[in-house]
Amino acid sequence: MTDQNPGPAASAPAPTASGSTAAGPTAPASPAQAAPGPAPTTDIPTRWVGPLRMSGNAVEGEVEVPLATYETPLWPSVGRGARISRMIEGGIRATVIGERMTRSSLFVAPDAATAHQASLVVQDRIGELREVVGAGSRFARLEEIHPEIVGNLLFLRFALTTGDASGHNMVTQAAEQLMERILSWGLDLEYGSISGNYCSDKKATAVNGVLGRGRNVVAEILIPHEIVAKQLRSSAAEIVQLVLRKNYVGSTIAGAIRSANAHYANMLLAFYLATGQDAANIVEGSQGFTYAEDREDGLYFSCTLPHLIVGTVGNGKHLDHVDYAMERLGCREEREPGANTRRLAALMAATVLCGELSLLAAQTNPGELMDSHRRLERRKAPRA
Repeated sequence: MTDQNPGPAASAPAPTASGSTAAGPTAPASPAQAAPGPAPTTDIPTRWVGPLRMSGNAVEGEVEVPLATYETPLWPSVGRGARISRMIEGGIRATVIGERMTRSSLFVAPDAATAHQASLVVQDRIGELREVVGAGSRFARLEEIHPEIVGNLLFLRFALTTGDASGHNMVTQAAEQLMERILSWGLDLEYGSISGNYCSDKKATAVNGVLGRGRNVVAEILIPHEIVAKQLRSSAAEIVQLVLRKNYVGSTIAGAIRSANAHYANMLLAFYLATGQDAANIVEGSQGFTYAEDREDGLYFSCTLPHLIVGTVGNGKHLDHVDYAMERLGCREEREPGANTRRLAALMAATVLCGELSLLAAQTNPGELMDSHRRLERRKAPRA
């Protein structure tokens, strides 16, 4: 995930992921010397990288992105991908394909036959349930309900759109209202749990990719062969071969679940921390697919992220460093509900592409990855 050509530093000081604008307070040398008062916050080094040149249905133009990380080689690595995007007309094209947030509620029936009959009634009365959700929220909208029956257990996976919020609390509130209404219908069901793990939240599962959860984004770029050779010190054929051998064969023998990539989690965590997202959602967010082709006119390279759980409003978005980041990213504009978060998700997917491309290119060259880490990250150890 490193690049031998570090990108430019930020043009102006920006708040760190803890909210301060400098390196942060120096911790006391020992507890005995600690002054009374609150403990210092946890500072995470943050740098703005880019700009990335973008096109697509959510972002147009050039945008710098914030990355909060202790793994500092990530900045120049993403910076290399961003530099390549600026060499190409249209840069990285990001397409937001879908969006939804889910909560699966668990009901208990006497037997499977009762659970099945209840699921049919629920599907038949979805219009009534949509009215329940609409009455309880200005932004939540019930889109679909997917039932799953295991023995006498009925799981109902509610899928909702949630405006610009990631929607964790919004769908939980909606699920409470939906359970109350369904239980009032006299279907011989009992309450099991507000969340039955079929959602599925903060776990690596297949259901999120199959049925959808969060923002589904594809970022792609077509890089001329001469740029691949000069900027990445590789070739389209070598990168395509590594994508197959490493991301698909390697991930398969490792037992990966609907995922074939090198390190999506690195870029996502750094972006999540800098923009006030629930960092635990990189568990499912980092499930995705890198796909590449050696074409006549260059390297086609894409990153598909089917479940980005992100938002531009809600818990944590009031913090100074988050508000600063959202403003600078252009995610505080007056737009239709959901548009600012679609923009944010598209920028995240493009950032993932930049880092993924740079790392894979580095790994086609023996020694390049570790050499970059030595130069950019390691420090001399003090003598004993």
